[in-house]
Amino acid sequence: MIFESVEAALPAMAPMTALAGLDLGDKTIGVAVSDRLRSVATPLETIRRKKFTLDAERLLAILAAREIGGVVLGLPRNMDGTEGPRCQSTRAFARNFSRLWDGPITFWDERLSTVAAERALLEADTSRRRRAEVIDHVAASYILQGALDRLRHLASRSLA
Repeated sequence: MIFESVEAALPAMAPMTALAGLDLGDKTIGVAVSDRLRSVATPLETIRRKKFTLDAERLLAILAAREIGGVVLGLPRNMDGTEGPRCQSTRAFARNFSRLWDGPITFWDERLSTVAAERALLEADTSRRRRAEVIDHVAASYILQGALDRLRHLASRSLA
């Protein structure tokens, strides 16, 4: 099931399950996961892309092992908010992956997530080589954390 927003996807997400965040690139897929309370996103790994089938197999293994209840894909909109070829590619990935996995898949605007991840790694005095190794899954954690913060905001509003 593909949902346009985290708000729309929330009812389809099993309670007390972790979420996964994905930063899809041409050569890599950054993967981050949350805790079961959906409060903190943690960078997990970077998958080197080969073919969709192999990439999907690795993702499915992660989702099963972590008992993931939903996937948040970073949607790389242009700075003016429009969608270009990279958004189309992300949406195609979501459609193809939804044929293999029954859980909810949603999108999160990922503008500047890689910039924020790079800045955080620079502030942590991470070497250039190490930054190249971890940037994608750190960016995935920024994407996922944004979605988690939005879900927490929605929950607090419904309690008020």
